[in-house]
Amino acid sequence: MLSGKCVVLGVSGGIAAYKAADIVSRLKKLGARVRVVLTEHACRFVTPITFETLSGEPAYVDQFDRSFEIEHISLAKSADLFLIAPATANVIGKIACGIADDLLTTVFLATTCPVLVAPAMNNAMWRADAVRQNVEVLKARGVHFVGPGVGHLACGDENVEGRMSEPEDIVRAVLELLTRQRDLEGRRIVVTAGPTREMIDPVRFLSNRSTGKMGYALAEAAKRRGATVTLVSGPTALTPPIGVELVEITSTQDLYEAMMLRAQTADAIIQAAAPADFTPASYSHDKIKKDGQGMALELAPTPDVALALGKRKRAGQVLVGFAAETGDRIENARGKLAKKNCDLIVFNDVTEPGAGFAVDTNRVTLVEAERETHIPLMDKLYVAGRILDRVAALLP
Repeated sequence: MLSGKCVVLGVSGGIAAYKAADIVSRLKKLGARVRVVLTEHACRFVTPITFETLSGEPAYVDQFDRSFEIEHISLAKSADLFLIAPATANVIGKIACGIADDLLTTVFLATTCPVLVAPAMNNAMWRADAVRQNVEVLKARGVHFVGPGVGHLACGDENVEGRMSEPEDIVRAVLELLTRQRDLEGRRIVVTAGPTREMIDPVRFLSNRSTGKMGYALAEAAKRRGATVTLVSGPTALTPPIGVELVEITSTQDLYEAMMLRAQTADAIIQAAAPADFTPASYSHDKIKKDGQGMALELAPTPDVALALGKRKRAGQVLVGFAAETGDRIENARGKLAKKNCDLIVFNDVTEPGAGFAVDTNRVTLVEAERETHIPLMDKLYVAGRILDRVAALLP
């Protein structure tokens, strides 16, 4: 994802400095070159050798180190992105005022690439007028910010703003800045996600292991690429991506009705949800009591949402289905492709380690009428990007 890109990471002196090591590791796994600059105060929390080991590059602290050519210019020129994480109130104030009294702030003044800042400080400091004004000054100059988040602070405060965003969120912000694609600008995409619940009585239901992570990743990735995104989601514990319309459903019948309303205006429909195939034939309005005996549960079929969408597919519309199988049964995906009039089926074996339900990674095969594309094990957000590459190519 970031092959050929160089990220210069500035680490300032806050307790969140230890999280910067995780950021380096994640960026390296994505193929980026990472060069780290630390303030002297940052070295009180984490040592340069930690970053040298993780990045495979020297870590820089002293701008007067004669062993390196004019460090601030060389570092600034090499960067495709300058990331400051954590960014303390002190560092934010200095870069807003143009102060360059150490290597990190000097590199900032010399850089011409995009800058991303991840603030980390006590909540009272974050709310201080001086800090707010400095942040607004930097935003007006085009500096990008990620966070801060809400949570436990080192000072003991709970559920307050000021905590540095988690490394995975910071890396996602880096990805958005360095791999921005707007090839879905002006397109309307509907993504389904998560499980459905088929109620047996007021407290029990039939469902499955889907957590919605793949569908939510697709919605987020499509939004980043400029699409207008509607996310039709079954019950999950996930937070929907910012800027995405969320439609919450519970049962497969709910999903069917929601999709029949929205299908005709969509340029592409991506069916990542895992709707139940069966529902109880009758619903008990009272909780079914245990009586020491077994119980037979009669099931009835639910609406086939994918089949209904395939029958109603209009010219030029792209329809993507999912085939979650147990075993290498790719022929089932090919049968589904034809039967349900899909343009693309995303096939995966949910029994493979690291793929399927309740994990952050996936390994899939994209099945089309005349081609198959194998996607190796990777984060679901990146799998989503590969799926959307094919969606963009199939759109007229």
